[in-house]
Order: sequence, then structure tokens, then C-alpha cells
Amino acid sequence: MQPKRTYLVVVDDSDEARVALRFAARRAAKTNGAIEVLGIVEPQDFVQFGGVQAAIEEEQKLRIEGVVSSAIGEILDESGIEANIIVQQGEPVKTVRDYIGDRAEVAALVLGAAPSGNPGPLVANFCGNDAGRLPCPVMLIPGSLSDERLEQLS
Repeated sequence: MQPKRTYLVVVDDSDEARVALRFAARRAAKTNGAIEVLGIVEPQDFVQFGGVQAAIEEEQKLRIEGVVSSAIGEILDESGIEANIIVQQGEPVKTVRDYIGDRAEVAALVLGAAPSGNPGPLVANFCGNDAGRLPCPVMLIPGSLSDERLEQLS
């Protein structure tokens, strides 16, 4: 059996990440695909005890699960698709590049762009310097899209 087409979304607390997540969930539902949600815990400058780092990572995972539930819980319930939530520690661009490089089932990296100002470091990197270097397309979703427009486009 061929693996499902997977849409990878990098999630943080931003509104544009929620828009990208909703788009990916709708797209996955319409294409009988799946979504993977990647949360990245940036390395702390200094963590003396490993237990502290583990607690930070667990807190980040719980926060990301909350973001996913609030952003797309209804879509997941309606469509029956699953969201696989992964939390990794590292520098965001390298973490995303390494994650995608290990997974042939990732059909697209779905990123949300801020409605104004700086689009964010991942957007700037993967749609700028590293454009064309990933083994999958990058879907750039404007953070200002309404739910109605998202539904039309996905």
C-alpha cells in the first residue's frame, strides 16, 4: 500500500500558522491525505539539567496539541483525517530540512505568511535562499485568508 500524501505544517502560536494548518487539513481531507504538524523547540542557551529540557519539550508538545485542536479540531472530526504531531528540538530551518529529507511521503511543506511585515524566517528561507532545494513543493498560505476563501482554494 502506498503511503498517504502528507502535508507538513510547521506550527507556532501565530495566526498565520493556524491559517496554514486549516488549509493543509482541508487539502488533506479533499485528497485523502494526511497532515503532520511539526513544532520546533529552539535550543535554550543553557539548560543545566536534562529534565528541565524534557519538561520544556513536553510543555511545547502540549501547547502545539492545543493549537492544533483549536485550529482544526472540527475539520479533523468531520473528515476523519489524523494529525500526527511531532515536536523536535533544533534550529528551525535545519530541523525542517532534515525532517522532510527523511520522509518521501511529504507531498508539500505548508507555511503561513504573516499578513504584513516580515513573513517569518521559514518563509524567508524556503521561498528565498533555499527556494528549489527541497524535495517537495512549498505551499505559501497568506495569513490574511478567511475561512471561506481557504475553503475555495483548498
